[in-house]
Order: sequence, then C-alpha cells, then structure tokens
Amino acid sequence: MNSGSGIQELMAAETRASQIVAEARIARGDRMKQAQADADELIAAYRREQQDAFDKKVLLEGGSGGNASAKLQAETNKEIQIMQAQFQSNAQKAVDILLSKCCEVSLEVPTARVRATQKLYGDD
Repeated sequence: MNSGSGIQELMAAETRASQIVAEARIARGDRMKQAQADADELIAAYRREQQDAFDKKVLLEGGSGGNASAKLQAETNKEIQIMQAQFQSNAQKAVDILLSKCCEVSLEVPTARVRATQKLYGDD
C-alpha cells in the first residue's frame, strides 16, 4: 500500500509542478506585455521630444518652412521648363533617327551566314 500512495504523491507533485509552470508562463507573458507597453511609452515620449526640437529648429531657421518650399518649387518649375525646351528641340531629331533606322534595309548577307550555309549544305 505504501508504493500506491507514493505513486499518488508523485502524480500530485507532477500536477502541482505543471500548475506552477503554467502560472510562470502566464506571468512571463504578462511581464513581456508590460515591458512592451513601457517601451512604447518611452518611444512615444522620445519621438515627441525629437519632433518638438525639430519644430523649434525649423521655426528659428526660417519660419514654417514655407520659404524653403517656395524656393524648391521655383527650382523644380525652372528644371521642368528646361526639360520641356530640350524635348521640343530634340523631338524631331529623335523621330528622324528612329524612322531612318526602321526604314533602313540592308541587302547584304553577312559573311558568317554565308559560311554557315555553305557548311550546312556542303557547298565548298
């Protein structure tokens, strides 16, 4: 009878150990979630701090950035006008080159093709 009760004690101990492991896993998961939440809060605070510093720097260096934006837009428009002028001046040249290449037909048979044909049909 002593061995039967020993087995029961072992089974009870195993059950308790399983419960302890399960509780530890749950607690670990909770700690991980809390750590993630804390990290997210720190990241958000740092992001706000950096954004505030950036905003202050922009205000000190030239207002809301509208001046830089207007300058960039003007440069972009100037470059677009230059590109359009280049397109207009070169469009007809490009069309002429394409048409000349499409309409150009060479009636000469390459010597390599002649040799390959002679070799294939034995016309030496």
